[in-house]
Amino acid sequence: MQLDSLRALDLSERQVRIYHALLRLGPASIRDVAAEAGINRGTTYETLKELATRGIVSYFPRGKRRVFQAEDPERLLQLGESKQQALSQAIETLRRDVIPALKSEQPAFSPGNVRFYEGDDGVELVLRDLLESTEQRPDPSYAVISTKTLREHLYRPFPNFTRQRVKRGIKVRVIAVGEGGDEAELAERKWLPAAEGTDASYIAIYPPKLAIISLAQNNYPVVIVIDSAAIASTQQLMFDTLWSLL
Repeated sequence: MQLDSLRALDLSERQVRIYHALLRLGPASIRDVAAEAGINRGTTYETLKELATRGIVSYFPRGKRRVFQAEDPERLLQLGESKQQALSQAIETLRRDVIPALKSEQPAFSPGNVRFYEGDDGVELVLRDLLESTEQRPDPSYAVISTKTLREHLYRPFPNFTRQRVKRGIKVRVIAVGEGGDEAELAERKWLPAAEGTDASYIAIYPPKLAIISLAQNNYPVVIVIDSAAIASTQQLMFDTLWSLL
């Protein structure tokens, strides 16, 4: 029987073993539970007390001794639902109050606003951030300048990126440097002529962020993300101007 999911209820492996042993035994003494679980009596007693405080185990007197019994397994489901509800409330509080308050204490710009990533993992992280951040905007859209030489490497770590973008209703305008580039839903594309040997680069503008991806030796991706409303808005202005001229 797979009981690993009980660990998500903040139950230790020892607590799970003892609860399971007690459930199999029915009402039992500490000695019997310890023997069934293969854990010494002192540890078993302390663990039973811990489980009792969480309402998973109960006890009653029988003569001068305590007899313990496992609560119905449905109690575990109730614990999970309570934890889920508490987590949902905590997330809502984070989103509504805590995160805005913490963000208000950040300096307008610091070295921490510039992040560097490498490899396919770095590219995937930034592409996912691009979707998540853009989806939260009133107008879910972003702009891209991309060279032909980088396009074939871009979605290697995230092959269903375009499908995810369309599913979320996110629009994109692309200035393609050089020939090529596939047409896609919710995407507009214009082309900028370029020489065959143009260096590989990809610039995504999704205010207040700007992501730059390039290829180092052996087509190894290098990523820079700048979190700055001022820089992103300036790049957006330059993009819009160039877009209107093409």
